[in-house]
Amino acid sequence: MTMKILMPLPQGDFDPSEVAMSWSILRDAGHEIIFATPAGQIAAADPIMLSGIGLDFWSRIPILRHLKLIGLLLRAKPWARRAYVHLQDDANFRVPQSYADLRAADFAGLILPGGHAQGMKLYLESKPLQDLVVEFFEADKPVGAICHGVLLAARSISPHTGLSVLHGRRTTALTWQQERTAWRLNRYAGRFWDPDYYRTYREGADEPEGFWSVEAEVKRLLAKPEDFLDVPRDDAHHFAKTSGIVFDSLDNAKPAWIVRDRNYVSARWPGDVHTFAKTFLQLLATPDN
Repeated sequence: MTMKILMPLPQGDFDPSEVAMSWSILRDAGHEIIFATPAGQIAAADPIMLSGIGLDFWSRIPILRHLKLIGLLLRAKPWARRAYVHLQDDANFRVPQSYADLRAADFAGLILPGGHAQGMKLYLESKPLQDLVVEFFEADKPVGAICHGVLLAARSISPHTGLSVLHGRRTTALTWQQERTAWRLNRYAGRFWDPDYYRTYREGADEPEGFWSVEAEVKRLLAKPEDFLDVPRDDAHHFAKTSGIVFDSLDNAKPAWIVRDRNYVSARWPGDVHTFAKTFLQLLATPDN
């Protein structure tokens, strides 16, 4: 049975892998994905994640701009870039709705993708979007969040309880280890003129490093920090899941780390996206009420 799934996006700077692959897997399963942006204008992915240009320290030199080393390592994988090309031809993607017009009652489920560049802030800080996330959780409809999308969910405060919709749930998200590794690599070996490219939010002078990381902020909004789940050290595939160099695929879930709690599923980064989308499909087929 075809279901309508909502995927809100920022105006720009979303992660192409998390959006395009989630869309592709859900579409191939027969579902219709509806997109929304702040003002109903077509969205665009983070161009640096698509091309890799700008991630090497010589990127500001015109003649060397297209020579990529770190850019090849950190940009979206070929399968994600191909999916993004097809996504741009999708009729719903080209004519998104606006946040203000959205109602949870019109959709069977919600996908919250991520991204780390500064354009994500309009999405992460949108009060209408946070209110909508609350609607989905309070209606007990399937919700999937990956990477910074978990931060949007965590910031969504129920007016009935005064607590995050993730309070009392288990979740994962982009970990501080992952965020810090990309940040340091960029800071010292790549985009040195923009050292905080991988940090959507930075700490103030009197705050400890990592205080505004995704993991730290999400933990502060949970019932207890232990509800944030990372890969246990004794996991049989610990290296694949935590190395930052191994990605899952449609046929290989071993590198992925997914946390499901009732009708909510979360994941950390693009390396989890295939398993994340497939788990969300399971929520749609067998919701746990």
